[in-house]
Amino acid sequence: MATELEELIGFLSSPSPQLRKAAVEIVQGLTGSDEGIQTLASHASLALPPLCRLLFDSSLDISSASADALINLSQVPDLASKLVSLGVVAASMEVMYKRPELAQKLVMLLVNLTQVEAGVNALLQVGDEKMEGLYVSKLVRSFCRSSSADSGENAFEHVASVLINISKAEAGRRVLLEPKRGLLKQVVRQSDSTNPIRKKGVCSTIRNCCFEADNQLQNLLIIAEYLWPALLLPVSGKKIYSEEDRSKMPPELSNVLSHEREVVEDPEIRQEALEAIYMISMQEAGRKALWAVNGPRILQVGYEDEEDPKVMEAYEQIGSLLVGNDGAE
Repeated sequence: MATELEELIGFLSSPSPQLRKAAVEIVQGLTGSDEGIQTLASHASLALPPLCRLLFDSSLDISSASADALINLSQVPDLASKLVSLGVVAASMEVMYKRPELAQKLVMLLVNLTQVEAGVNALLQVGDEKMEGLYVSKLVRSFCRSSSADSGENAFEHVASVLINISKAEAGRRVLLEPKRGLLKQVVRQSDSTNPIRKKGVCSTIRNCCFEADNQLQNLLIIAEYLWPALLLPVSGKKIYSEEDRSKMPPELSNVLSHEREVVEDPEIRQEALEAIYMISMQEAGRKALWAVNGPRILQVGYEDEEDPKVMEAYEQIGSLLVGNDGAE
């Protein structure tokens, strides 16, 4: 005899919209507590497939409630992996562009799903040569387009967190760094966003991509016009730079450093920018590129203003690489 929970799950597949709506709203409520999630997790093989199907329901209320439930359930890594195996990554990508009203929720679902390796591979479409990187390209395009809408919250801002997740994987860095796609260039250009979620996501993604500096340095330096401002301006301190200092910099740096500017308050962003510069500077060509934009002078001035011990340590780590090394190797 079916339990109450099994009967409830059965109603998720009811032909009656009213019953489906009532059932999915109850399930959504259950996912709001750890106890409820554990209860549903014990019936995952029964509960997850109909919940996934409801993303495509003709009723926006039903598909929205289903998305909320899946977001909560996918915070559990084991359930996230099961959802990936049920094709929820592809379903999310399909529904978010057919139903813009659900885009924000489905991006949040992708943030959770890409916390697990299977989710990263599914979003990257690893193993499908013709399709690999297509989903990521669509998300990056939407992320960059939506930034011009307003400075507040928008549907695709949390793509920033998806980018952090996929750039932790070598396959993700490969897709982002591929010159023909130009994805990293698009992402880097968001570094001056006033939205803290975007700003942090962009900086973390750049830093993760710099783990490939030993074998993909050229693909990083090919976007130097955008990369150096993204990395050096957050750690440039508060001072207005002298004309002599600015004369040795490209316009994208010298123009900004010629007047007062807002300091990047988040020490994590400053630290990650410095870690990225360090990884680039470990390569001879990277050090030359840094000297070519008068980067060491920027780091020197920024260090003088820095008060956070961890960030100061990151400055010092780069300094140890650059001492006696003026880029004329």
